[in-house]
Amino acid sequence: MDQFTINLLFVGASFALYIGIAIWARAGSTSEFYAAGRGVHPVTNGMATAADWMSAASFISMAGLIAFTGYDNSTFLMGWTGGYVLLALLLAPYLRKFGKYTVSEFIGDRFYSQTARIVAVICLIVASVTYVIGQMTGVGVAFGRFLEVSNTSGLLIGACVVFAYAVFGGMKGVTYTQVAQYCVLITAYTIPAIFISLQLTGTPVPALGLFSDTASGEPLLTKLDAIVTELGFADYTAHHSNTLNMVLFTLSLMIGTAGLPHVIMRFFTVPKVSDARWSAGWTLVFIALLYLTAPAVGAMARLNITDMMWPNGGIAGGAVSVEEIDTDPRYDWMKTWQKTGLLDWEDKNGDGKIQYYNDQNADMQALAEEKGWVGNELTKFNRDILVLANPEIANLPGWVIGLVAAGGLAAALSTAAGLLLAISSAVSHDLVKGAINPSISEKGELMAARIAMAVAIVIATYLGLNPPGFAAQTVALAFGLAAASIFPALMMGIFSTRINNTGAVCGMLAGLTVTLVYIFLHKGWLFIPGTNSFTDADPLLGPIKSTSFGAIGAMINFAVAFVVAGMTKETPKEIVELVESVRIPRGAGAAQNK
Repeated sequence: MDQFTINLLFVGASFALYIGIAIWARAGSTSEFYAAGRGVHPVTNGMATAADWMSAASFISMAGLIAFTGYDNSTFLMGWTGGYVLLALLLAPYLRKFGKYTVSEFIGDRFYSQTARIVAVICLIVASVTYVIGQMTGVGVAFGRFLEVSNTSGLLIGACVVFAYAVFGGMKGVTYTQVAQYCVLITAYTIPAIFISLQLTGTPVPALGLFSDTASGEPLLTKLDAIVTELGFADYTAHHSNTLNMVLFTLSLMIGTAGLPHVIMRFFTVPKVSDARWSAGWTLVFIALLYLTAPAVGAMARLNITDMMWPNGGIAGGAVSVEEIDTDPRYDWMKTWQKTGLLDWEDKNGDGKIQYYNDQNADMQALAEEKGWVGNELTKFNRDILVLANPEIANLPGWVIGLVAAGGLAAALSTAAGLLLAISSAVSHDLVKGAINPSISEKGELMAARIAMAVAIVIATYLGLNPPGFAAQTVALAFGLAAASIFPALMMGIFSTRINNTGAVCGMLAGLTVTLVYIFLHKGWLFIPGTNSFTDADPLLGPIKSTSFGAIGAMINFAVAFVVAGMTKETPKEIVELVESVRIPRGAGAAQNK
């Protein structure tokens, strides 16, 4: 059986499972559409949240960014996992106790303002649409490779699949679909990693294999450092980027995690307040299984790729020949990925070999001149393909490759569905029912939600054709927007009775506007290529890249909210009592007064 047929079997079986679950758990009421009837067990919710969270950015893109940068991109791991600690401790139980369906509804009621609710909807839609762009980018990569079509065709096919099960299932269908998707994606991620760890180090646990010795007796990371520095790249395990930007980026990812509406919505689905905290804890457990494996996947893949491009022991042994790529079955993966347009090479100097090295390094430029090289000949290697190509690079069995195909698609589709549900809930429940037509019927509200979701899919698919970066980089922008707009409003809404409606609205608008403008200046207005004035290689504010600016946007949000609140009317007494009742358990007042 050829690889294409194996891929179709795995992907087809997983899709049949997802769509079957969506039909079985189809939402019949607004309560089931928005919050799954508030009947989801904490463990089930933790697994579904992990799938919602471990998107194309985590499964497909993160290990690729770590592989080609090394230590500096460990910020993705620290920021994304650290954010769940904030979510579990500071937000999840209080939001569940408030008892609403959506983040916007909480903000509107807490800040006793229809304007605050509408501004929250705008912030939510901006952050979620940016996030969906990253997911659709991953969908295009995965479908393009495993259906052996172009990236564009893969993206369009993926959009249709998302529409099929997200629009009809609602939160109830999406929840149980995501449980199945978690099982698929975590199996697909860890099995190839175990195989590769055994190949390189003899250790079955990838996280331990990362710090183990290779067959030559040399530590894996030491060997990798030696190989990449020989080719003119930076040390894999050393810190090279600006520390301030690294701290801001990590902080932006952390507070962005705690402010992401599609994740917060999951904590409205559990029966009790205590279950919300348990859900966050279980989510961390399920996420840890992938996040402890990702650094090993990145390092081992980089070592395997470099060995394939220099198969005879580095520069002294010579680069891989064009003939080997064309005839050796070990290199078939390169020709397959070339069809997607995400991988390419060119024999620039006509010597019959493909030299892979850092042609921007001064020492390598001197060596290249001496040897007659005219530049790096691995001309394109999209970081988003690494995890999906990893089993092929390591020459693993065909069923493992098919499993990874299903896992990559599960990761991208599960998060896309959660995000689209957040967008549709904001539009139908908070905008249409909450502001435009409060008397709309339940059937009409569900129809509005499904139409909003369909429109969001179309927009995200269009923008996904020309994303502002790799999947994980685009997702990082969404985290920055959530960090700058939603997270401060939630924190102030729970922990400060002084912040009034005017302060909250001004804070959200200031944080969102400043962050969005900074991103557009670096990534192009509305993400249109060629309209940017700066780049992340040469940012507007010193070392601060667009992906790190969300932390500064959050500080601006807090500052503006407190200043404006101090200059305007105090929060009404009934709202103060509401906030205190949410934050302080009944019966705790006497203990607090002692």
